Order: sequence, then structure tokens, then C-alpha cells
Amino acid sequence: MELRHMRYFAVLAEELHFGRAAKRLHMAQPPLSQRIRDLEHELGVRLFDRRRPRIQLTEAGALLLEHVRPVLAGVETAREAMRRLQPGEAGVLRVGVPPDTKPPVLRTLTESFSRRAPDVLIDLHELTTEEQLVRLREGELDAGVVRHPADTVGLDSGPLARRDLGVVLREDHPCAQDEAPVRLRDLDGASLVIFPRVMAPQLYDHMLLTCRDGGFLPGAIRHARNPDFVHGLVLAGRGIHLNEPPTAPLAAGLVWRPLDGAPLAWLTSVVWVPTRQNEAIAAFTDAAGEGLTGAGHRPVDEVPDPPAGEAGAS
Repeated sequence: MELRHMRYFAVLAEELHFGRAAKRLHMAQPPLSQRIRDLEHELGVRLFDRRRPRIQLTEAGALLLEHVRPVLAGVETAREAMRRLQPGEAGVLRVGVPPDTKPPVLRTLTESFSRRAPDVLIDLHELTTEEQLVRLREGELDAGVVRHPADTVGLDSGPLARRDLGVVLREDHPCAQDEAPVRLRDLDGASLVIFPRVMAPQLYDHMLLTCRDGGFLPGAIRHARNPDFVHGLVLAGRGIHLNEPPTAPLAAGLVWRPLDGAPLAWLTSVVWVPTRQNEAIAAFTDAAGEGLTGAGHRPVDEVPDPPAGEAGAS
């Protein structure tokens, strides 16, 4: 029994008139009559009593209708679910954001997106840059907020936003004794606490190259991704950490200082697969820009040319 035959049968069972049923199905009456006969022949029963002026369902027809209606309803539910997966069509937009995205950015982003695309549900996923790029190319995400440099070959990208980085130090570190910006070479020999390379390989390498070019060769490298663990390692004297200015007070015993000349920065943008470009992604790109701007990021075109070896975001 084919799905289309079930639909023909259900419409005729509702109309009990071949002409009206054919009109609803956008087909001629003779083919509809033939399809119903084929269905009756396949099932070995009469579904309609055609002997009366107005056709009626037989007992077998009424029983079949009870089984067909849930099937057709389930098919329509499945179709609607698939439609809702298409971003921008009163559906869901699946997006990735970096694990360390600040709460104010997420709040502004989601509120701004809701204003721009009220009929689209935003489905946020906490993913590293590398994880986002993989899922974008596999069709599991519609857009992502990634940090550069990154392998975005084959992807479209929105405007870059920049946030200068500084350094988190123990308060007894020599570079923490005044408010002056810290030169990278003044950190030479200190251990560096940094995100694991697998999270953003190109950014990781770029940051270490920038540190080397600035005269900072870490005495050791320790990997951590949870902010509390990172700060715990710094507080325990196990290294220094490079990051943007904190949005909340640091733990007692820690300080943040800017870097002299701003040699390092998070460079962040929204990226997407070109074939999936639509109004919902455009709305998300604008909303992400609003969230980043509110958190202190600046459009790159408002920033002077960076010094050689500048790093982007993770």
C-alpha cells in the first residue's frame, strides 16, 4: 500500500464524492477512481459502497480509515519537523559559540536575534573553533562564531571583531606591581597556561609564534580550558595566562594587565556554508556583532593595522 494511495483513500472517505475528492487532490476523477479500485484489489475488500446515490464507507473502509489517519498525521508531523530544521523558515537555527563566550555576549546575542528573527528558534552549542568548522562542513551546524586564524576555506564569513588580550598574573609577579602595560619579553621564561591545541590549531600556533617574535619563550606550556582551572594554575604559581579583560572580578591574588602594543587579540567572526546563506544567518551575524560590540570588541576596520605576527581568537 503506497502512501499516496492512503491519501487518496482518506480524502475520498472525507468527501464521499469522487468529483470533490479529485478536485482536492488536484487530479482528474477517472484516475482517482482507478487508484481506489487498485487499492481495493490489493486489499481484497470493498472500501466504498457505490450502489447508493451518495457513496458510503463500508465496514472495511471505516476500519482502514482508523489506521490510515494516524499514519498520514505522522507523515505530516515528520515533514513539519524537517521544515523546521531549515533555518529562516519558521524553524531552528543551529549555531556554535566558543566555550568561553561571556554571559553578557550570549544574552545580547539571543535577545538581538529574537528581535530580528522572531519566528526562528536559536539552538546554541558550546563548541571550540575546530569543532564548529567540522560540524559546519558536515551540515550539523548552520553558522558558527569562530576565532581566527582558522581554516575557513570554503566558508563565508561575516565582519571581524577584535578584542585586545592582556595577561593574567599572580599579584606578586614583577609585572603586576604597577598598572603599566606588560611587554611580552618581560614574560620570557614564565610558564604559559593556554587552551589545548586541538581546540584551534592555527590560532594556537599563531599565538606561540607571536609570543616568540615578541621575546617571550615559555619555560613550560600547560594546557587548560576551564577558566576556573586556568586561574587556579596561575594562582598556584604554575604559569601566566593570556586573555581578554575579565568581565567579573578575578580571584583574590590575581591581576590582569594589558600587553604593550596590543600584539595579541581575539579576532572573531560568524562563518557559514555559502549554500546555506539566508535571512536567519544574516540576522544571527548582526546579533553576534551586537553581542561582541557590547562586550568590548571592535570592528577590525576601526582598528589600525596590527603589528607583524598578531594572533587572532581561539
